[in-house]
Amino acid sequence: MREILNKYLPERAVDSCFDLIEKTSVHLKIVNERVTRHGDYRRMPDGRHQITVNASLNKYRFLITLVHEIAHLVAFEKYGRSIKPHGVEWKRTFQYLMLPFIRPEIFPSQLLPLLAKHFKNPKASSSTDARLSIALQQFDVQQSDKSYVFELPLGSVFRLYNGKLFKKGNRRVKRYECIEVATGRMYLFQPNAEVELVES
Repeated sequence: MREILNKYLPERAVDSCFDLIEKTSVHLKIVNERVTRHGDYRRMPDGRHQITVNASLNKYRFLITLVHEIAHLVAFEKYGRSIKPHGVEWKRTFQYLMLPFIRPEIFPSQLLPLLAKHFKNPKASSSTDARLSIALQQFDVQQSDKSYVFELPLGSVFRLYNGKLFKKGNRRVKRYECIEVATGRMYLFQPNAEVELVES
């Protein structure tokens, strides 16, 4: 398991992550990319715990995702199954488990202030923290040819991974109002949603 983790994690995080996996007796599966999520946690019918993490994530996002999913298991074990998946108990657990990793030996210095800010009140996904998500993306091995919603001109049409077309509208506090071309329905998009520009 250590050799496998070496491929996916920052070098100085491998031993601590290995210990965390052993301590929680979780079964880690590294899977092909899923567009809608970085990872997930589930309790199997036989009572075992399984975490899946996308193989395509860069090592820093992989680490955050792995600890995020382990935090679900630890929070459920400590507080019971009736807690909200991303409620206060999970946030506290995630902060506690992540704290030893937020160090310059593990993360590049430009990510540390963004991580410190993010972990004051962690979100259900690191992707909903636009500044952190964009900063993490610069470490992706394969740079994306996609655009972010916030970069597109007002009124431009873009395509999602599922083929649906949207027209960019006004910003509403943090997110953008976008109209689905086929239905006329309005959706709110995170500024850092990755999309394919069709026409500007």
